[in-house]
Amino acid sequence: MVRKAIIPAAGYGTRTLPITKVLPKEMLPICGKPAIDYLVQEAINSGIEQILIVVSRSKNMILDYYDRSVELETYLEEKGKNHLLKEVSLPDVHFQYVRQTYARGLGDAILLGKHFVGNEPFAVLLPDEIIMSDQQPPLGQLIEMYKKYKGNIVGVKKMNKELLGSYGVIQPDPLGEKEYKLNDIIEKPQADPPSDLAVVGRYVFDPAIFHYLHKVNPGIGGEIQLTDAIKEMAQDYTSYGLEIEGKSYDISKSSEYVKLINFVCGAKGEERS
Repeated sequence: MVRKAIIPAAGYGTRTLPITKVLPKEMLPICGKPAIDYLVQEAINSGIEQILIVVSRSKNMILDYYDRSVELETYLEEKGKNHLLKEVSLPDVHFQYVRQTYARGLGDAILLGKHFVGNEPFAVLLPDEIIMSDQQPPLGQLIEMYKKYKGNIVGVKKMNKELLGSYGVIQPDPLGEKEYKLNDIIEKPQADPPSDLAVVGRYVFDPAIFHYLHKVNPGIGGEIQLTDAIKEMAQDYTSYGLEIEGKSYDISKSSEYVKLINFVCGAKGEERS
């Protein structure tokens, strides 16, 4: 069973500057909740019991958000606003934190979770991508496929060719409906992408991935690339891709962030009516 998940949240958020000088990208508001809360709830709804959030020194706001505010709770009780207490209650999941002291890439951030994971399969959710689905939670879809195949599972979606140069892209062999064997993965292909299936920030990994993260050489900017480790591991172990059911929003793009807010706030308005 996949019980643990890692959320890497230590990056500088350069694509969303200047606001990320003072506000972590993961805390960008979406209808009264920070973006990271949507990932946490997705993880919980997928059966995750423990979450490790990888942070940096400038991300203490995330730790504060997932901590009790006794003063606020007392104030709400004294003012008879007990209906608001549920709004500040903490998610039913165990949190741990680790600091990435220097931004050495996504692969390095995942490596910091080695002792947290132990010898268990685990999930990774990237805060850039919020995926809304009225079916099974996106991560839950990957976990179901992991139960079936017992190998690394990478979440993907079909994307227009002109956008593929900003994503990891898999070279697939079809297995079934929306299921693929992953033969290769290319990070941000600038020409001749191997398919139209781009990685969308959801993964389930066998713990053997840590061996490959240790092996890979730093890439551009001296960063340890998760994609390189997935590529290397796919040569030794069968790995897979799953086309996720749901609408994906890259919140580092202003246009998609606004679309997400309109979608979520519109849905909440319908619930109230």
